[in-house]
Amino acid sequence: MGETTGFLKWERTGPTRRPVELRLRDWQEVYEPFSADALRTQAGRCMDCGIPFCNNGCPLGNLIPDWNDLVYRDHWRDAIERLQATNNFPEFTGRLCPAPCESACVLGINADPVSIKQVEVEIVDRAWAEGWIEPQVPHVATGKKVAVIGSGPAGLAAAQQLTRAGHAVVVFERADRPGGLLRYGIPEFKMEKRHLDRRLDQMRAEGTEFRVGVEVGRDVPVADLRAEFDAVVLAGGATAWRDLPIPGRELAGIHQAMEYLPGANRVQEGDLDVAPITAEGKRVVIIGGGDTGADCLGTAHRQGAVSVHQFEIMARPPDSRAPVNPWPTFANTFKVTSAHEEGGERVYQVNTERFVGDDAGNVRALVAHEVELVEGKLEKVAGSEFELPCDAVFLAMGFVGPERAGLLEQLGVTLDERGNVARDDAFATSEPGVFVCGDMGRGQSLIVWAIAEGRSCARGVDEFLMGESLLPSPIRPTDRPLV
Repeated sequence: MGETTGFLKWERTGPTRRPVELRLRDWQEVYEPFSADALRTQAGRCMDCGIPFCNNGCPLGNLIPDWNDLVYRDHWRDAIERLQATNNFPEFTGRLCPAPCESACVLGINADPVSIKQVEVEIVDRAWAEGWIEPQVPHVATGKKVAVIGSGPAGLAAAQQLTRAGHAVVVFERADRPGGLLRYGIPEFKMEKRHLDRRLDQMRAEGTEFRVGVEVGRDVPVADLRAEFDAVVLAGGATAWRDLPIPGRELAGIHQAMEYLPGANRVQEGDLDVAPITAEGKRVVIIGGGDTGADCLGTAHRQGAVSVHQFEIMARPPDSRAPVNPWPTFANTFKVTSAHEEGGERVYQVNTERFVGDDAGNVRALVAHEVELVEGKLEKVAGSEFELPCDAVFLAMGFVGPERAGLLEQLGVTLDERGNVARDDAFATSEPGVFVCGDMGRGQSLIVWAIAEGRSCARGVDEFLMGESLLPSPIRPTDRPLV
């Protein structure tokens, strides 16, 4: 390493968030620029440890110590080469991934870990600015055609790898633009869509074709798809959301997060002047304490909500690792996202009993109670009921698996015990020539796992078509995160 004692000399620092009162006036990303000198120091904190657990903490197997050292030595072009060797879209993960690599950093045993995620995003942003990222057009065409259904991070990774292997790849997306949740689920303040569009342009230049506004199983019969393509990759995600079937659920003003968030993104795309569902002037309750709930929180702030409460049924995470959550497992600790910093009240250990409506059929309040964990089960705390006025409720409780009607039913693929599409070690489903990757086969997970699955699935498809493959395969379907 360039600075073998850097971790002793320098403290961890990250980028500064723009002032809350300023960033709530727009939808731009929340961080101020991070200087190259500061980044060099942060990269220099990498320890030259004997076993870099960060590599294993990252599902992609990113060569983290390598590009930390290269940034410290000011070899930026070599750094992007190392980074792109394992990650197709570091500008996505560098903004959206919760960084399990940092939880596995050896320095994190007794100090703040290396700012791996910040180094990653700065490398790729500089590479784009310098013009170092160019289309990688395949030299030989195999004559094989592959359909990729779904254009989220898993589908995009699989498509790019297969295109670069020389196959003719068509990505089918039922929305009007490619990107999946990256396009219409992730708010602009977390990742501006110019990053996505730039990468899609690269993929088109490499030869990947995108057919948008097409739902396979409805607009295109499955039989026609199988006749046209030599292999099919299912990458449609886990889009069946978890509902809250309690009294009053039918009241107006109660929406799923993925009914709410896309409208705000469409305003930023220029499609709409006003979002069809807005928090402006409303008392908002978000049910669900995860990332999607935080996305709803930041969106509601920018739309002008009067107040926001975010409910979480589990207890507040500890400020530091609990004994049952040791290094190098992913650190389940209390985190303050940019959206939480902007306002709202986080309420833990509460369960919603019912919604209360007004005479016009609109939600006007909810009734909830506190819960506690007793012998592994959440029990109601006697006498803890309360009523909270609200005009809008957003359900952000996660997803239960892929949608089964249409595509999956017509294909006849086998599902596993969790309702996901079953696959073998090559990511092949029960139907010959049909493969699956990402949340559709894994269940709801992280963007970094989606990209890793897409890359690995591409190798399975390539081997199926050609008999052998030189594409990398960072994971197996049975791999699980360190949790």
